[in-house]
Amino acid sequence: MNAGRPSGDDGVAADLPPVVLPEARPVDKLVAAGLWGVGLSWLVPMLSTMTVAHKLLPGRELEPLNRLYCWGQLKLLGVRWRAEVHPDVDPAQPYMFAQNHTNHFDHVALYNATSHYKQGIELKKHFDYPFYGWFMKARGTIGVDKGKGGQSPEVMAQMRAEVARGHSILGFPEGTRTRTGRVGPFRKGLFFIARDLGLPVCPVAVTGMYEVMRKGSPLLRPGGVVTVHVGPPLPTAGLSDDEVPALAEQVREVVAGHVDRYWERHPTANGRRV
Repeated sequence: MNAGRPSGDDGVAADLPPVVLPEARPVDKLVAAGLWGVGLSWLVPMLSTMTVAHKLLPGRELEPLNRLYCWGQLKLLGVRWRAEVHPDVDPAQPYMFAQNHTNHFDHVALYNATSHYKQGIELKKHFDYPFYGWFMKARGTIGVDKGKGGQSPEVMAQMRAEVARGHSILGFPEGTRTRTGRVGPFRKGLFFIARDLGLPVCPVAVTGMYEVMRKGSPLLRPGGVVTVHVGPPLPTAGLSDDEVPALAEQVREVVAGHVDRYWERHPTANGRRV
């Protein structure tokens, strides 16, 4: 656990450097091009089908298709996937899943770790992205405005409606993808929302995805192991406004602890190649 370590302006714990991975070789770039080709051949028809289907059917009826898409996308990234879920996570209880943010495949990595129907929170501008954005909007993803301090009554009403259906909410409290491999500071808004919705918060740490794809680079690297760690639910009921920031920091410590321990034992960190 990394409790009590101060963070720098870039969100990296002060005594931990950014992760440095090996430079891409020509063969790595060729492999990445092939992965993008086969990945898009799966993504485009699957998301197109689900975009149309979500306009015709309720979300839960399409859950097998959602899970098939996530399974297939991970397979085509060339990774081995596994999940470690705390036994206190109740399949019948909606949660706020608070996940570290690494790349565009984060929701794919988490989704099949638990049986919960997870409705995401997404910047509204992302709904304009071809296929992915169209699918997310059709699925009912909760659109928010960038940089807005607090959300509108309409957004909160949409979240309450999702919870009333028994759905969980998936959010990324860092607010942006990591550029360092480490877990950045957590914004507090997601935790106030969880408290207001009456949702316990499940910390989610995904390791192995930073090597697969990093912000600022289209390179895909196959062959690794992606592990989803779903921690024990933390209650929010009865928290005052003054107590919510401590909850956010507690969740961050759990998530960052998994990520930092992963890099301590990982052979590719700091430029070493397996």
